[in-house]
Amino acid sequence: MAEADGEEATLEFTPTWIVAAVCSLIVLISLLAERFLHYLGKTFKRKNQKPLYEAILKVKEELMLLGFISLLLTVFQGKIQETCIRRSWTLHMLPCEREEEGPAAPTTEHFGTTSQIIGRIGRRLLSEGAAGGVEICKQKGKVPLMSLEAIHQLHIFIFVLAITHVVFSVLTMLLGGAKIHRWKQWEDAIQKDTAENGPKKVTVVHNSEFIRKHFKGLGKDSRILSWLQSFFKQFYGSVGKSDYTTMRLGFIMTHCRGNLKFDFHKYMLRVLESDFKKVVGISWYLWVFVVIFLLLNVNGWHTYFWISFIPLLLLLSVGTKLEHVIAQLAQDVAEKHSAIEGDLIVKPSDDHFWFGRPRIVLFLIHFILFQNAFEIAFFFWILTTYGFSSCIMGKVVFIVPRLVIGVIIQLLCSYSTLPLYAIVTQMGSSYKKEIFNEHVQQGVLGWAQKVKMKKGFKKSNTVNGSTSTAESAGPSVKIEMMKRGNDAGETIE
Repeated sequence: MAEADGEEATLEFTPTWIVAAVCSLIVLISLLAERFLHYLGKTFKRKNQKPLYEAILKVKEELMLLGFISLLLTVFQGKIQETCIRRSWTLHMLPCEREEEGPAAPTTEHFGTTSQIIGRIGRRLLSEGAAGGVEICKQKGKVPLMSLEAIHQLHIFIFVLAITHVVFSVLTMLLGGAKIHRWKQWEDAIQKDTAENGPKKVTVVHNSEFIRKHFKGLGKDSRILSWLQSFFKQFYGSVGKSDYTTMRLGFIMTHCRGNLKFDFHKYMLRVLESDFKKVVGISWYLWVFVVIFLLLNVNGWHTYFWISFIPLLLLLSVGTKLEHVIAQLAQDVAEKHSAIEGDLIVKPSDDHFWFGRPRIVLFLIHFILFQNAFEIAFFFWILTTYGFSSCIMGKVVFIVPRLVIGVIIQLLCSYSTLPLYAIVTQMGSSYKKEIFNEHVQQGVLGWAQKVKMKKGFKKSNTVNGSTSTAESAGPSVKIEMMKRGNDAGETIE
């Protein structure tokens, strides 16, 4: 009997105390993780931080998806083993060059080396069924579609990728948020100056610090030099006090003119927290990219070295574009006015953004963070699974630049691009619902839903030629929002 020789024992020949101990440990770790997320969510909810609470729910969704993927891989690994393909099909598009083998040599591994493997216990879950699948394919003169070892390694990689993405997203938001919180002192100073209500001064536009930084100089007379100036500006002092003060006033005078004491900093943080729940998730199109990247990981192509430049180039493009939006705001004012009464006011507009949609920037940041997490996760997964000298790891000359690029992306995105995104994307033509506090949002949305339901009821009972409720609902909604906004101290015009 194989079990008596200390070989792979099935559950029926495993001591019950071992089964109970292992099961208890797994359940305990799972419960601790679940309770931690639950407690964190309750803390955010108690502090009225709904966006962060929803981000925790998003993390739970991702963990549930990982659990479902894990279940599918475990249940169907026997079927995958029994799926046989021609031996010649396994000789193309390999991550590592296969060594020459004799005709009788078994081919069950799809990667170069099998040493230094962590977690071999996981591959034994259905070992007997897997062995049966190998024998079935051998009898047909074929090989299994995927070896049990390869399925287990893919299983681990997907888990590592998802966890790395969540960790990197949280790290980016924490570092970027720390810098944005420093702007609070600027907001407090502005609030204090607004309370004094001194006489209006005449501002010479071209002497304004905001104009001097973004319009005068090399980029004034050349479009190319203007873009170059924006490119280098993202690396140092991306947002200064004059930038914050001017863009804040532009937002207020466009969207809430009647409330000069509007807390722009608090609004900006609420928007950033709301966007975080989108960034922390892994959307379907990101999984498509994962499949494409895994497909292109062919020996000799150095795919992961080349694709490591994609998030870096995108990040530099996003930072340059956001800086150029500020330059365009300065240019619009400088070309129209020589002197104005009061402070400098810019005019927010969607026309300054790609395709007139500021939300595209969030999509790109989401992809950049995921792609960077993919690069780092793949490196550490290969390091712990196959070792640094493995053929799938690649040459050192390709590994070091990938790691350096990953660190640069993480730091630049956290300390420059994310703060830029937080303030510059508010320079669009519209405001977001986070302009209201949580209670006002719920009240307005609930009231609007009632109006919509009433509209549908009236429409179903209206004869042809009568007036639709929708035509009169728009102004009513705006009036109600203004009333509720005034109650919260945040007026919308």
